[in-house]
Amino acid sequence: MAYPDYVKEHARRLRTEKHLSIDEIAERLALPKTTIYEWVKDLPLGREKRWSVGQRRGTEAMQAKFKHLRDNAYAQGLAEFDDLVKRPTFRDFVALYVAEGYKRSRNTVSLCNSDDRVVAMAAGWLRALGATSLFYELQYHADQDLDELRRHWGDVLEIDGSVIRLLPKSNSGELHRRVWRCRYGVLAVKVHDTLLRSRLQAWIDRVRAEWALDSAADPRGVAKSGIAHGLGP
Repeated sequence: MAYPDYVKEHARRLRTEKHLSIDEIAERLALPKTTIYEWVKDLPLGREKRWSVGQRRGTEAMQAKFKHLRDNAYAQGLAEFDDLVKRPTFRDFVALYVAEGYKRSRNTVSLCNSDDRVVAMAAGWLRALGATSLFYELQYHADQDLDELRRHWGDVLEIDGSVIRLLPKSNSGELHRRVWRCRYGVLAVKVHDTLLRSRLQAWIDRVRAEWALDSAADPRGVAKSGIAHGLGP
């Protein structure tokens, strides 16, 4: 994702003038820590020598403020779960995120897949949950038609395919004879939203807690369910 230059400059000023850490800058700007690191890695922090008492108190107040916002968003997620889970595919969305969602940043919600139905469902839920400024990144093979890929995903997601960022897969060459795996590449849909990520964490915790209860009540429940649906031996 290419961010405007003024965002990068703001991040660098927060480093040099406010002496904030990479985590703190990422929190304030709701951006990935890896992005912030690339922008400020050449700038020394020197916070122990350069911080005044007022600056330290200001930073602590800022940290407390954002923690309070995250905690409130998490509580909101817990409160709204019982209503949301009644809606078709919501639990599917949360379960999918448990399995394949991006979890390395508390500021980002991101999920990638090669199945257009999975990606469309994830993008639909992100929009329904109030996410704004969705970003799309597509990993593709060397011999794939980029215009075709953008047209395909643009139709699937009902967006202008030109907004999709294209990323060549670094661990493979041509798609020849592997069409069944990712005919249209692997698309990631993401949003940088700290509060949505906190709400999502609450939903994840609720779903995982239910799984734990089901497993404790009947350790063979999953196996029995699979056999009942013709999935077991």
